[in-house]
Amino acid sequence: MTTTAGRRAPRADCTVTPDGRITFDLSGHGGERTGAPELLLRLRGAKGPDARTVRLPLGPLDDGRLRAVLPADTEYAEGRWDVHLREADADDDGAVAVEPGIRDLRRLVGLAPGTGRVAVRIPYPTLDGRLAVRCWLRAPHAEAGAVTLDGAAMTVRGRLHGARSMDGAQVEARQPGDAGNVVRVPVTGGGEEGAFAFTLPLDRLADGPVTAQQLWTLWLLPGPGEAGEDGEGEGVRISRILDDIWDRKKIHVYPGRGAGAGVRATPCYSTDNDLCVRLEPEPAT
Repeated sequence: MTTTAGRRAPRADCTVTPDGRITFDLSGHGGERTGAPELLLRLRGAKGPDARTVRLPLGPLDDGRLRAVLPADTEYAEGRWDVHLREADADDDGAVAVEPGIRDLRRLVGLAPGTGRVAVRIPYPTLDGRLAVRCWLRAPHAEAGAVTLDGAAMTVRGRLHGARSMDGAQVEARQPGDAGNVVRVPVTGGGEEGAFAFTLPLDRLADGPVTAQQLWTLWLLPGPGEAGEDGEGEGVRISRILDDIWDRKKIHVYPGRGAGAGVRATPCYSTDNDLCVRLEPEPAT
């Protein structure tokens, strides 16, 4: 990242506090100026009247850095929020991107959400070396746990937050873009409140020839009256977000399994930490 006049880019160390706040301790700012600097969080992809900006005031620390605090009790839209510094006396267009420093995210591991909405915020470095905050806002939320493979079957254990898993609950595998192509399997309880488990025979997803990659999404159907706020009908998206990993696509990697003649099925996570199953033709031997 470059800055004008050879100045060092601002850099922020981030810490998640025991009460769920995120502190941003900023170095490399412009120093003493008239007016109050701000940290700006901008929702990526939002434009025009839908553009969103969160403004966090910056106050001085004893070591010369500036601190901004993201409150724990404020909900932010789901998505990626890029972090910028607006120096004193500058307008919003003059705000500069902030680089990531040390990130202490230990408090996110084993995060226990409340009974309402599940709100998660994880500071992370982008691929181009900038600081951003990944936000999730789910109500209810189905948190994936252990994923195991036995032959051509995938078993998943998890926990449902913000809703009750009722008798007759099911998990639905959906092929996006084909509303009629779904596979449902029963859900069992896990012996603890909110716990669930299911086993999905992977060959049931390959009902027909697979000539190109398919990505199947997984949804928990808790029971009547317990629909999620997913905008795609009844169901709660099965994801894994209750820790400090903002993108587990290349971290949680599972082996593939044969799922019918010439088809390979592989559990995987999306870049949004949603649990999926990838179908693709077996490579030629």
